[in-house]
Amino acid sequence: MSYAQRRLAQSQQTERNILRSALELMREKSFDKVSIRDICKQSGISTGAFYYHFPSKEALLNKGFSPLDDYMEEVIRDHEGDPPVEKLWLILSAYAQFMENGGELTGRDYVRRITDPTTRSMDGTRYTLRAMVDCFRQARAAGLLSSDKSPEWIADFCYRHFRGVVIDWVLHNYSYPLLPKMEEDYQLFAGFFQGKAPDASTSPA
Repeated sequence: MSYAQRRLAQSQQTERNILRSALELMREKSFDKVSIRDICKQSGISTGAFYYHFPSKEALLNKGFSPLDDYMEEVIRDHEGDPPVEKLWLILSAYAQFMENGGELTGRDYVRRITDPTTRSMDGTRYTLRAMVDCFRQARAAGLLSSDKSPEWIADFCYRHFRGVVIDWVLHNYSYPLLPKMEEDYQLFAGFFQGKAPDASTSPA
């Protein structure tokens, strides 16, 4: 790895650490009450380093949930060989837990996405959606898909539904547990498979 590549990797890691630290702090208190100084202390960097990566605290929202893909990779890493139906539930339950842990930041991010059409949402290049597509491709190859729709179409449809569940949760001011709602709705999506949905015991700890 060249010097420039190492510097880029270090910069990207620092940015991820800042985002993770901000999420951790915002689980404890509201976005408005978390200061840049708090975030810097939590992530072990100077304020100058923060401003190198982000011009303001609000700019954190522009990154949306970039740490989601890192989190999903960690969750799935040891489950690549799992049956597709189990791995899909693992992805969806991890997604629910990540969003629920984000709390107010989840809500602010979705409000920003709805009001600003230029923001980047989930697309086919993102790890989370690619992992879902892979689940349905594996199911198709194993003869487990009951639908004639493409794996890409089913994954997109599935993701759009569960993103809608998160938005509903935000609109209801986080007033109900997100994961049980995801599990309840997932029973409907099990119809894409020639088998039944797994239970919540496969959810990440």
